[in-house]
Amino acid sequence: MMKKYIVLALSLTIGFSVFAQKKELKTAKKELAKGNYDKAGLALDAAEALFGSMDAKSKSKYYLSRSIFYSKSGDGQTVDADFNDLKKSIEALEFVIAKADAVLLNDQKERLRVHLINTGNSLASKKNNELSSNYFEAAYNLNTTDTIMLYYAASTAVNAKQYKRSLTIYEELKSLGFTGIKEIFQATNESTKETDEFLNEVLRDISVKAGTHTNPSEGFTDSKFPEIIKNIAIIYVQNGEDEKALEALDIAIAENPESSTLLITAANVYLRMGNTVKFKESLELAEQKDPENSDVLLNLGIIFRNNEENDIARGYFERVLKYNPKSTVAHLSIAEIIISSANELIPEINSLEDKVFYSKATKTEIKRYDLLKVKQKEFLLKASKSLEKSLIDDPDNIEYHKKLYQIFSNLGIVDKEKFHQAKYKSLSE
Repeated sequence: MMKKYIVLALSLTIGFSVFAQKKELKTAKKELAKGNYDKAGLALDAAEALFGSMDAKSKSKYYLSRSIFYSKSGDGQTVDADFNDLKKSIEALEFVIAKADAVLLNDQKERLRVHLINTGNSLASKKNNELSSNYFEAAYNLNTTDTIMLYYAASTAVNAKQYKRSLTIYEELKSLGFTGIKEIFQATNESTKETDEFLNEVLRDISVKAGTHTNPSEGFTDSKFPEIIKNIAIIYVQNGEDEKALEALDIAIAENPESSTLLITAANVYLRMGNTVKFKESLELAEQKDPENSDVLLNLGIIFRNNEENDIARGYFERVLKYNPKSTVAHLSIAEIIISSANELIPEINSLEDKVFYSKATKTEIKRYDLLKVKQKEFLLKASKSLEKSLIDDPDNIEYHKKLYQIFSNLGIVDKEKFHQAKYKSLSE
């Protein structure tokens, strides 16, 4: 007889537990709808205390309510939670498995995703790139078909100088074959005569039919794959993994052979590795693709200058100034080339100087000595005029004043020597 009472008591306890669970879950749902998150939290804590005896459907509803609670987005309200609570909200959704909750689950996912994207954009505009990257990655995890969010997560991670993390994300994008190419729909705005872009073909066609736009067209955006590979390569370079960097660049250049940027990046890797031959080859290829790129021209000028091919080098430096008139390196390099012509005369001048000084030189030697001294002075004056012209656009350039001080010291032009020496010292302080 006693055993029957025990079984009956146990049945009543279990029945009460199920009733209590449902009551607390209903209370939580009601309070969440009102935005009363403190009361909803207490109800959910009470339901959690009875979690061991919950059935699968009740657990699914519990986790859905927990997600809404953490995100503070009850009854379609605007999400109002920090990133840590948003992570908890997303984690809770993994356990919402009941078919009856499928619609609400999708609604909650989309609500969170929209909030994550909007907040990620807002944070990026405020230069809070590290947190912005976290928001974009979380948005991707909610919808892994939206790979552009993963791309944004990588880009903002780079801006935050989180290179290790960005490399991981970029490698994932690479493995996914991500290109970021999307179709675009455009038409000419009749009022502004500018080309407007539309979200889709339907909206574009409506504007054309309304007469506000003409000349409808379609196209595709450029692939982001070369940029991804380039960034992978750059990060490998920063990590000192040059071989991996070159492997990545080979892929990128094959995908986009017209990109001078990729060739310049490869050239820099070769330079880092001490492979000056490949460095030069890559720059020459880059010049073919982009003959007006002043960085490419400058580096080629430096290569030929180092090889003492001064005429070719000067040609490159003069082309640099055509596209970048304020290039200090180009101006100084041209001056140095002119000065080097003056320096080439020094050995012969020195060999004749003692003879002239001690009156042991022939008339021919005296004439030759005077001619060489005049040429030397002409070269130095030519270099000084080149740099003085450069000072017009850049009057406080310390390197120009330093070089001019040295030139006028050699020429013995004291007033200009003192002027540039004083200017150089004041700019050095």
